[in-house]
Amino acid sequence: MKFIITFLFTAIIILWVIRLLVRLIFPAVIRNAFGNMQQQTQQQYQQRPNRPEGSISIDYMPKKEKKKGNTDNLGDFVDYEEVK
Repeated sequence: MKFIITFLFTAIIILWVIRLLVRLIFPAVIRNAFGNMQQQTQQQYQQRPNRPEGSISIDYMPKKEKKKGNTDNLGDFVDYEEVK
């Protein structure tokens, strides 16, 4: 009986301490994470060059593929026939 009471008392104390730590630490961690995200967003905004409204900037142009011939010269179409 003494073991059960000791175990329950210890478990309650440990859970209470964990709850207290979470209440103190979790908001600070979240505040820090949001602060970092806000700083990154501000840095990205400051790095972006100021352009007049309506101007267009293309950062990447894919390579143009050469078309091979005309599709009319490919030959006759053969219907698919299922063989059982």
